[in-house]
Amino acid sequence: MSNGLLALCAFSPILLAAILLIGLRWPARRAMPVVFLLTAGIALFVWDMSFNRVLASTLQGLVITAGVLWIIFGAILLLNALKHSGGITAIRAGFATISPDRRIQAIIIAWLFGCFIEGASGFGTPAAIAAPLLVAIGFPALAAVMLGMMVQSTPVSFGAVGTPIIIGINGGLDTATISAQLVAQQSSWDAFLQLITNEVAILHALTGTLMPVIMVLMLTRFFGKEKSWKAGFEALPFALFAGLAFTVPYAFTGIFLGPEFPSLLGGLIGLAIVTFAARMGFLVPKKTWDFADAREWPSEWLGSVEMKLDELTAKPMSTLRAWLPYVLVGALLVLSRTVPEIGAFMKSVVLLFPNILGETGVNADFMPLYLPGGILVLVVLATFFLHGMKVRELGAALGESSKVLLGAGFVLLFTVPMVRILINSGVNGAELASMPITMARFVADSVGGIYPLLAPTIGALGAFIAGSNTVSNMMLSQFQFGVATSLGVSSAMIVAAQAVGAAAGNMVAIHNVVAASATVGLLGREGTTLRRTIWPTLYYLLISGLLTLIAIYVLGITDPLVGV
Repeated sequence: MSNGLLALCAFSPILLAAILLIGLRWPARRAMPVVFLLTAGIALFVWDMSFNRVLASTLQGLVITAGVLWIIFGAILLLNALKHSGGITAIRAGFATISPDRRIQAIIIAWLFGCFIEGASGFGTPAAIAAPLLVAIGFPALAAVMLGMMVQSTPVSFGAVGTPIIIGINGGLDTATISAQLVAQQSSWDAFLQLITNEVAILHALTGTLMPVIMVLMLTRFFGKEKSWKAGFEALPFALFAGLAFTVPYAFTGIFLGPEFPSLLGGLIGLAIVTFAARMGFLVPKKTWDFADAREWPSEWLGSVEMKLDELTAKPMSTLRAWLPYVLVGALLVLSRTVPEIGAFMKSVVLLFPNILGETGVNADFMPLYLPGGILVLVVLATFFLHGMKVRELGAALGESSKVLLGAGFVLLFTVPMVRILINSGVNGAELASMPITMARFVADSVGGIYPLLAPTIGALGAFIAGSNTVSNMMLSQFQFGVATSLGVSSAMIVAAQAVGAAAGNMVAIHNVVAASATVGLLGREGTTLRRTIWPTLYYLLISGLLTLIAIYVLGITDPLVGV
């Protein structure tokens, strides 16, 4: 079989996922089992993998899925606990009094609060929280969804306390083989993953600083009385300040603390700085900007859900008390990742699955305490007492979170094992390279040295199909790694570009748009939102692609595996 035909066979699961999800509009719960079966069939009959190795890879994928679901469960449970305790209502009410200028409100609520929520919860929750909050304080529903979707960019690579890196990159790369290569070069897997984290943080910081500027420009252009860019440019100094207030601590946190913290701490620090600045009038435009009277709004701007802050109030609570659980999450994560004794204790509780079914290199583990899910659940228990919750309120939060878990879990039960079969296909009877490596070699031969420019777009395509940065990283990291190896350029840089592009792809991920639209009653008008968010997505992919190209060919960025 020719190299082109083999590459097509290897690519066919991803292609089938695109056809079923986008072309035929199948829900992921129907599409992904079919894609999994096709992947297993190609592994068995084209790559001649043993049935035992396919089964072992599937079981490995299920263990990884348990880790992902544990984090999702903890993140959503905390969010629902705060909803029932009145914490989210207190946070919302605090935002409503900061500034009457709609551009300032959009930056603080959608950008900074949205970035923080992404860091803490991930999985599309920023748009689902920010959009109803903006509607509650007087934004058109369509504008609220557009802004909520635009925040699904810079913070996403480190969303849900680093899940796209910790689970996505770790689960998407052949860590056993790469680790052996790194050891031979006097390096380690931990150092390599931190290098990827550094480069993701820097790429995002350079690209994402302008996102608040783009947000206010699009707000005034599409939803202002005069439909002009001018009112957006008037807020340019404040928007740039807000961009830097997030991206500077975000980048430093990623470099010095690791992948769990950039969005969480960057959002928290940025929110504190910018909120204080807005109250003091620092860089705030002299002329306050507002929408036209609501009676003049076109019908397509309006959703079917009306929200008022006073209707959402459950019980009186101070803003500090409302924020305390999220502050605890940040503190516990920092302690567990920076104090060796605490980290070692939490890692000591572990389920190990070495050489599953006797297959060498097919390993998995599950650390319930050290994974962010354990810390999030611990904070939920603390919140029960801190917020004076009733047992029935905690029970309601638990029930709602379990429903979300069941929905996400079914799709991941097929998606992650599919990815592990692709990655582990290098051990086979046909003496072929693994499927991602086969695809990578073909692409490298076809596209050549310009590929770094396109690497973020490949990541975005994966996120558009899967609706998830984490899943895109799982599906495509090994492919991107293979292309970099074939081209003889930094694999860490190309994998970083994959993660950045996959984050930007969330701005046009259909299921994220649907989730955000549902919270404000805009279901059925997702196409209108996508026509807006495609522009910031293209900006993000172009700039991050150019930065990747410059980093590799102009700055000569390298890593321990270049030339190995």
